[in-house]
Amino acid sequence: MRISTKGRYGLRAMIDIAVHANGAHVALTQVAERQQISENYLEQVIALLRKGGYLRSVKGAHGGYRLTRAPSEIGVGELLRTLEGSISVMEVEDRTDPGTGAAQTEDRVRRAIQKQVWERIDQGVNDVVDAITLQDLVEEYTRLNGPEALTYEI
Repeated sequence: MRISTKGRYGLRAMIDIAVHANGAHVALTQVAERQQISENYLEQVIALLRKGGYLRSVKGAHGGYRLTRAPSEIGVGELLRTLEGSISVMEVEDRTDPGTGAAQTEDRVRRAIQKQVWERIDQGVNDVVDAITLQDLVEEYTRLNGPEALTYEI
């Protein structure tokens, strides 16, 4: 399993918006600049987050993006699933009839590994990302950068 740039940039954008909103909308250009992400690529990521219902946008001079819910109500797992799809270490295999003999034995071995290894890893990863909220990430960002990290000037 590998989280793509879409997932990584999406989390960075959500933290940035949560930190810098201060009751106002945050311009995409500012997020892109602070996070050093291509504005064109960030637009694509933000579109997925808007479609997922995490961001609301306003056009105009004072427009931009803001969260639709409090950071404490937004889970990292749900954000990653919106951006990446299912979070799994293994792609779903084609479940065809295994036949007989060696093919059937191979299928049983594959199913045993899937049940005892891949599904347990998937569950562990999902449990971890589901236990983390956007608020947790904002607090860690603030802890690492100090209170001045929340100061934003235009």
